[in-house]
Amino acid sequence: MSDEHTVIVVGAGVAGLSCARILAARGLRTIVLEREAEPGGRVRTDAVDGFLLDHGFQVLPLAYPEARRALDLDRLDLRRFARGAIVRAGGRFRRVADPRESPLRGLRMLAGGVMGVRDGAAVLRLLRGAGGETTAAEALRRAGTSRAAVETFFAPFLRGIFLEPRLSTSSRFLDFVLATFSAGPAALPAAGIGAVSAQLAEGLDVRTGAAVTTVGPRAVSLQSGEQLRARAVVVATAGLVDEPAHGWNGVTCVYFDAPRAPLRGPWLVLNGEGGPVNNLCVPSEVSPAYAPPGRALVSVSVLGGGEPDLEAIRAQLAGWFGRAAGGWRHLRSYALPHALPAYPLGASLEQPPRLTARLYACGDHREHPSLNGALASGRRAAEAVLADLA
Repeated sequence: MSDEHTVIVVGAGVAGLSCARILAARGLRTIVLEREAEPGGRVRTDAVDGFLLDHGFQVLPLAYPEARRALDLDRLDLRRFARGAIVRAGGRFRRVADPRESPLRGLRMLAGGVMGVRDGAAVLRLLRGAGGETTAAEALRRAGTSRAAVETFFAPFLRGIFLEPRLSTSSRFLDFVLATFSAGPAALPAAGIGAVSAQLAEGLDVRTGAAVTTVGPRAVSLQSGEQLRARAVVVATAGLVDEPAHGWNGVTCVYFDAPRAPLRGPWLVLNGEGGPVNNLCVPSEVSPAYAPPGRALVSVSVLGGGEPDLEAIRAQLAGWFGRAAGGWRHLRSYALPHALPAYPLGASLEQPPRLTARLYACGDHREHPSLNGALASGRRAAEAVLADLA
């Protein structure tokens, strides 16, 4: 049994890396134990046949305060999405632009029937976050959002964030999401979302392939039989000391290799017509590094986290982009049943990191379920450790 470290962090996801980075910067000997072959948790990117495949469609909103605090955004070489989205409704594609970015497109959006004049007022009411907690669906109704706007824009947009079909997520999370996307655009690191985890892990003592079986206030046991001791232990992964109180929401991300981009520009595509596809993106239109020269990467998100029905997905894509789309080469699918902690009405999040003396927990299941929440939870755990060991 060794006692070489001041703090042991279990789990090298974003929360654990965020925590460890702060502790190491303050001079505490910190080791991060990760059961997988590489750090990053759910925020990773694979290189496959010259393509960059993120583990699920993920973005980095530039308005995230914790990202600005914890990351060197300039080094990530962030590539921005367009403000707004392309909506598939009524058998055609329509651009829904942020009127502040493009007043002319905002007028076209109204004329195209995606949103009515009253929807603008409804959005302002939603951004004010007025009213008591309810579900996201009920908050949209109370704000006066039209049925057309909900079905074609808000529902697919929010389903893609909450990863649940009924918008039963708490309106508190809705308030956070709308404020975030109103304050700034979303972006992707040029080298994939995994660059976020890679930057957080730089300079840290991360031991991969180290599965932890039990934890205590001052010690952990590994599957190998090894035991490690420290003055404090931080558990940054679900399943050892806690689980998301309300379970998980899942998604499956399906990647295709296309000879050219089916839609030009760094747009998110929302499906307002039904069918398996909830949202679509061409990441190589956001950052060219996502695909080899002369090819395009198409990312399709399907709710649920199960095995995808490739035939149904191909049929829908062929209906949108022509028969050739049905023949795009399938690169890989990521079925992610544990993609995001659920945040239903009445959920109690932002839980204190201190479990017992010298035993702490962090993760986005203990904050807002988001990259921002993971970073914040890791920071708060580090602050608690520093206070206790002072």
